[in-house]
Amino acid sequence: MRWALALACTCAAAPSVATPGPGLQVLHWWTSTSERKAADMLATRLADEGIAWQDAAIPGGAGLGAGKVLKGRVLAGDAPEVTQLIGPSIAEWADLGLLLELDKVADSGDWAGFLFPTIQQLVVHRRHVVAAPLGIHRVNTLYYNRPLFARLGLTPPVTWRQFEEVARRLRAAGVAPLAQSSEAWQVAALFENLVLAESGPAFYRELFVQRSPAAAADRRTHEALLRLRTIKGWLQDEIDERPWPEVVRRFARGQAGMMIMGDWAKAELSEFKALPDRDFGCAAAPDTAGYHLYSVDTLAMFAGDYRQMAAQEKMARLMVAPSVQASFNALKGGVPVRRDADPNTMDSCARQSWTVFARGAAVQAPSLVHRMALDEASRDAIIAEVHRFFLDDRVPPSQAQRRLGALFRLFNLKPLGVAGAQDTDRGR
Repeated sequence: MRWALALACTCAAAPSVATPGPGLQVLHWWTSTSERKAADMLATRLADEGIAWQDAAIPGGAGLGAGKVLKGRVLAGDAPEVTQLIGPSIAEWADLGLLLELDKVADSGDWAGFLFPTIQQLVVHRRHVVAAPLGIHRVNTLYYNRPLFARLGLTPPVTWRQFEEVARRLRAAGVAPLAQSSEAWQVAALFENLVLAESGPAFYRELFVQRSPAAAADRRTHEALLRLRTIKGWLQDEIDERPWPEVVRRFARGQAGMMIMGDWAKAELSEFKALPDRDFGCAAAPDTAGYHLYSVDTLAMFAGDYRQMAAQEKMARLMVAPSVQASFNALKGGVPVRRDADPNTMDSCARQSWTVFARGAAVQAPSLVHRMALDEASRDAIIAEVHRFFLDDRVPPSQAQRRLGALFRLFNLKPLGVAGAQDTDRGR
């Protein structure tokens, strides 16, 4: 197909921009080709303000590389001026008194007036704004190969029952139903989609935010585990431990008819000249059309000795500017954090995401895998249990449920923060 031709050659990402003047070192994990372009756009806009973006990109994913490097540098007294943080880790670092308070920037810019309430709550800790939000990703996104679906007379599945019928049709045509990796965080991301489909946001939060042992033992968790094993059975001959850009590449080559992944995959597909509504379509993962399983990109500033405070505040102000929000998220695949963004300027995938998120907290679910729901230690332990169940077909769902319940009771006795977190997987 047209867009597969681009796979024969991919270009290296352009280097980050550096200019004379004040410099801010930015530690982040945006290292895929599309992520690198989004980071370079931010560097260019910062350079326009007379501030050099000193790049400190850490390959290997947020869980494995960047978190360890950040902790090590802070302990060594060499914290970067700016760092990418996600979810509860923002509050954990703020609790240590290490993050620059951005109240002056937020008040003068009326952040509370244009940020979605969920985003505002995320960046405020003990009544102080401590991070600048960049974009919202929808994790429950289903991609489907439009030319292939048209040729086989298929329609994108809305329910899991329909998904199974489409999977059978794809199998009969010699195409893998789903592009999927056996990498731990990617398996857990599929599982959190299945939990949301079985239960809705309220139960999802009970399981993954409140860490309820009763929720772990619930029938809905059992059903999500069973479905995870069913999906593995379809993929037995194709599944392997691939980094997420390789999963996207496999889908782009037409080697799988569907893919369930966050909307950052849309940006990576553009590297293969694939366009939404022409080469692929976006829909919600089955049985989650009214929900938004979200992850939020944020940047926080370390206080240090305050010599760079003016540059850090200028950067924070720039990150939420409408034009930067629009450009960054167009390159990264997400949607703006601003309630006043214009959905008519977005592609169809982004418009779906922004519109659903705008309905409010009742339809929103914080991604466990992408660091929005729990501290690192709890998150990593849950991912490990789900991965163990996925890899070993001898483990019954009831055993996995008991182990999750035991973990929940343990962690609820003694929640762990930054000092106790362990990075055990290769999450984004």
